[in-house]
This record gives sequence, structure tokens and C-alpha cells, in this order.
Amino acid sequence: MKKYLVTGGAGFIGSNFIRYILDKYDDVFVVNLDKLTYAGNLNNLKEFENNPNHKLVVGDICDREIVSKLFMEYNFDFVVNFAAESDVDKSFCNADDFIRTNVLGTQNLLNCAKECWLNDGKWKKGVKFLQVSSDEVYGMLDLDDSQFFECTPLNPQNPYAVTKATADVMVKEYFVDYGMPVNITRCSNNFGPNQHTEKLIPLTISKCFDLAQIPIHGTGENIRDWIYVLDHCRAIDLVLTKGVAGEVYNVGAHNEKTNIFVVNEIIKYLHDNYDKKISKKLITFVQDRKVNDLRYSINFDKIKNDLGYTPSVTFEDGLKTTLDWYISNIDWLKTVK
Repeated sequence: MKKYLVTGGAGFIGSNFIRYILDKYDDVFVVNLDKLTYAGNLNNLKEFENNPNHKLVVGDICDREIVSKLFMEYNFDFVVNFAAESDVDKSFCNADDFIRTNVLGTQNLLNCAKECWLNDGKWKKGVKFLQVSSDEVYGMLDLDDSQFFECTPLNPQNPYAVTKATADVMVKEYFVDYGMPVNITRCSNNFGPNQHTEKLIPLTISKCFDLAQIPIHGTGENIRDWIYVLDHCRAIDLVLTKGVAGEVYNVGAHNEKTNIFVVNEIIKYLHDNYDKKISKKLITFVQDRKVNDLRYSINFDKIKNDLGYTPSVTFEDGLKTTLDWYISNIDWLKTVK
């Protein structure tokens, strides 16, 4: 039985990943370590909270005692680090929490994994430490045909991205200096069920349900590459099982859309399928962020060619599935902190 330590598993992507691997494999055991901050939601775990192959541990990845005890007890095969402070707006106001969790927390996980997995100069066979990162570490692209490649220099433009880039460099350093089997995945914007309203799509949905003003930064012309969360989960599973140690893999879906386009699509669908009072009149343009990257675009040829990954969910189908889920789970929004 393969044993996973999944950190941040009560959050959006983490909970979807746990659900994915529990559905796919019979021979896995998942320890879900989550601090249950604002982004961690126990309602995200309802579908598998009684599954004997899943165990929730409430704790902080920065806590050396907790993490070390978990490694001693379970001797994990895989670590998948989703745990992170990720609200870009909050990072401008107070970067301390981002440095603590995203940098020092990652270092603590690496140290505990190294102590458990490295014995007499030899690494435990079949182990892997996977750092879930972001395309934001690359910085910004212009409105041309350029893309982010794995070799693109890191150029983070906000405190959140700075801490994620720092953690990436540290993870790679454990491979270079100690030979730790690691991988880093850098993914584009995720969307799907169970996502916190700090992000654009669930925020827009929530505002539409309340017939409240939908805030759009600047002109809304910023472009993001959107990926349905289960495609991201499939990619992580592929990298864990087939990825070459030490390698970085970009994960994307070639779904570049402006923010205003995404918001308008949500409004149109909810107007037609939920409430006729929902309209573009709810949109309000607000002052842009201090730094708001114009465009992100992921080149994922490497994971496609080397590991056989291709996205399976179109933006249109994924958005419909997401909107239908929120329509059917309006009460879930009341559980968001």
C-alpha cells in the first residue's frame, strides 16, 4: 500500500486530489495534514471523511514535532505539498504568513522527509517529494505568442509568487545537494468545485447568487490560462509515478481567457439557468492591484511528450460542470470562512 502525506488537503486542489487518488487506487493510504485556516474546509472532505484509507490530521506544516511524528509513524512513500498561503491581495498587506508557510513550512517538510528517507547515504526506494507550485513564479508575459517554459527564468512579481519561487528553489536544492527524489509542478489557474471565493470564478458565482456587485480589477483584460482541477490532479499523479527526479513540469490546458470574458460567461450561464435578474449590470471595475501580471501562458509540451499528459476537460465543459455544482451546492458557500 502506497502511503501519501498530502498537505493542505482540506483546500480546493488538495481535496480534489485526495478524492481523485482514492477513487483511482485501492492500495493507497492518505494522511491529510491541514491547519484548517480560512481556505481549509471540512465540507470539502465529506465524500471521503469515513474512508478508512484517509486520515485527517489538523496541524501546521511548520510544526516540526507533528510532521516528524507523522513520518515516523507512517514512513510515507509520497509527499504532495499543496499547503500554502495563496491570496495574492493579502500577500501585499502582510507577507509574513506567506514566508512562514510557503517557505519555512516547505523547508520543514523537506527536512523531515530527508530524515526519514535517507539512511546510510541511500534513499528509500520509490519515494518522491512533489512541490505544487504556480505559473506565477515566472512573472508576466506580453500580449504576443510567448509562453512559460520550464527553463523560463523565475521572475515573481508579488509577495505570494516570491515565496512560491523561493520554495521551488529550495526543493531543487535538496535534489542537487542531497539527491532527494523531488519534482516541481507549475500549473496555470485552476477552477472547479469546492474553490474558495478568494478566487475569480467562485467569487463571481457567489456575487451573482447574492445579486451583489462583482469587482473586476482594472479593465479585466488580464489573461490567464485556465485548467479544470481534475486535469491538474491527473498531471500530479503522472509526475509522482512517472516523473524524472529533479525535473520541473509545467501543467496547463491552453485555455487563455481574459478575466472579463470569464465573468461574462458566468453571468450569461447563471442568467439562463439560475436567475434572470443576474446581468452584466452587476460588474463594477475597481482599482487594479499594485502589480497585476498582464498575461500567463503555460507551455506543457514536456509533460505531454515525456509522460503522456493531455488535458481532457475543455474550458466550456469545465465551467458548465463548475457552475452546475455551485447551483446544486449553494449551502456550501455558507461554509466558506
